[in-house]
Amino acid sequence: MKILHLDSNHPLLIQQLNDLGFTNDEAYTSSKSEVEAKIHKYDGFIIRSRFKIDKPFLDKAKNLKFIGRVGAGLENIDCDYAESRGIKLIAAPEGNRNAVGEHSLGVLLGLFNKLNKADNEVRQGKWLREDNRGLELDGKTVGLIGYGNMGKSFAKKLRGFDVDVLCYDLKPNVGDENCTQVSLQELQERSDVLSLHTPQTELTKNMINHEFINNFKKNFWLINTARGTSVVTKDLVAALKSGKILGAGLDVLEYEKSSFENLFLDNNMPKAFQYLIQANNVILSPHVAGWTIESKEKLAQTIVDKIKDNFY
Repeated sequence: MKILHLDSNHPLLIQQLNDLGFTNDEAYTSSKSEVEAKIHKYDGFIIRSRFKIDKPFLDKAKNLKFIGRVGAGLENIDCDYAESRGIKLIAAPEGNRNAVGEHSLGVLLGLFNKLNKADNEVRQGKWLREDNRGLELDGKTVGLIGYGNMGKSFAKKLRGFDVDVLCYDLKPNVGDENCTQVSLQELQERSDVLSLHTPQTELTKNMINHEFINNFKKNFWLINTARGTSVVTKDLVAALKSGKILGAGLDVLEYEKSSFENLFLDNNMPKAFQYLIQANNVILSPHVAGWTIESKEKLAQTIVDKIKDNFY
């Protein structure tokens, strides 16, 4: 079988597939049209997020048996059409779930202890201890929306704290020893912290909006390591200003795309984002929650193992 690699990954991916007898070609800089011209020669291809795998692309992949996505989500692939063609879809959420769980915990503790604000002030010669008095996580209730690989990892990390962990998920009976599954209404009534661990779907787009936020009984903290499209940024900012949301840790953004840097050009930055980058109670990172040295290797190994199980 021949495999085309559209993005660079950990070297073990190609090394181990070579050892298994697969033929591996690389097309890291080829345009989508260039890949479309030769994709009919391949039984499988492996991608991260370089471009969308849509119906016209798949129609040209006459012999395709599988698509490997070195990541958790498959939103850049027309999954329904691929599956109708009998193409196996392989993702690797197991590969970076631990990294996402650790990142979520780190951001939460950073927010509670005002670490970004305190760090900036000390660097400016300010020693403001009372202004940086923090909160303790013990005694709080953490609500998770989405209880798959990422949600379960975060809940496991919270076991060392005296907290209640709740989850809401569309699938029934996903709760475990680390988390109690509840209705969305109960989660909104009890949570001090909301953490998102959902894929990008039509249901999750713009999910965190004005109405959703104001259905929470308490003022709360928001963490998003899932997808930027899930949060309406202007509604988040309004809630930060009013105090309904006490602080936010955002690893993903509504504005996230290849031209992100263009937001910083003259007169090109949305007002809501201007607020976020100046706010002391907001921590931002560039979609790196699952982006560790270890997860790079584990993601690649997961893809190899699943290809081996299905096609070797």
